Amino acid sequence: MKQLARQGDRWDAAAYDGRHGFVWRLADDILNMLDPRPGERVLDVGSGTGHLTARIANVGASVVGIDSSPEMIERAQAIYPEIDFRCADIRSFVTSQPFDAVFSNATLHWVGEPKLTTFRIREALSPGGRLVAEFGAKGNIRSIMSAAMEALNAIGAPPHNGRNPWYFPGADEFSAVLSETGFSVDQVRTTDRPTELEDGESGMGNWLRVFGRHYLEGLSPEQITKFIRFVEDSLRPTLFEQGRWIADYRRILVSATLPANS
Repeated sequence: MKQLARQGDRWDAAAYDGRHGFVWRLADDILNMLDPRPGERVLDVGSGTGHLTARIANVGASVVGIDSSPEMIERAQAIYPEIDFRCADIRSFVTSQPFDAVFSNATLHWVGEPKLTTFRIREALSPGGRLVAEFGAKGNIRSIMSAAMEALNAIGAPPHNGRNPWYFPGADEFSAVLSETGFSVDQVRTTDRPTELEDGESGMGNWLRVFGRHYLEGLSPEQITKFIRFVEDSLRPTLFEQGRWIADYRRILVSATLPANS
């Protein structure tokens, strides 16, 4: 589920912690929105290596972290053996013990199938339970996506490399999805969040190799080098500042509640 460094069909959880920790380090706002309380049952959807799951547990909540990547779950269990982590996809997740809250950071734009996803979240919640989530919004990484498509055309990549794996909704669109699946919408808002990538000059290339892996499928090493160089050259005037890359992130923050009589 998490967007992590990939090796073949496996996800490199150590690379996520080492080079792309901004995904979980920039989550203070969404954790404050969740405001977990002692004794609550919380489901963390897309828990990755478990750092945010642990912060929720530290307040005394009973938390379960799920992620569809076995590698991520294995690393999370190794770091936080006291927390309940499970390899699961929210689209098929079921539980016999409903939760008071569902939390998700930087995951739902990778899951897709928004109505199925929010339905499963609803089924996992107790009446009166809440959903708090942040993920990519409409317009997220627009400049990077545009430069990547131009680069693919420039190097003559196969057409399938341009497919979009992400779901980036606007506030009105996702509010409608929540309402259609039975939630009362408390807050859905979008915000620009320019995000510094790690590793300085190499930051954009590393980002593309991890989060933009679909662009690189089927390319030779030489084509990958040309692709990354093309993207870097295109974006350097606008997204490179003082030796660092700044990704044009745009996020959607969601807070919604199930009716107490649902």
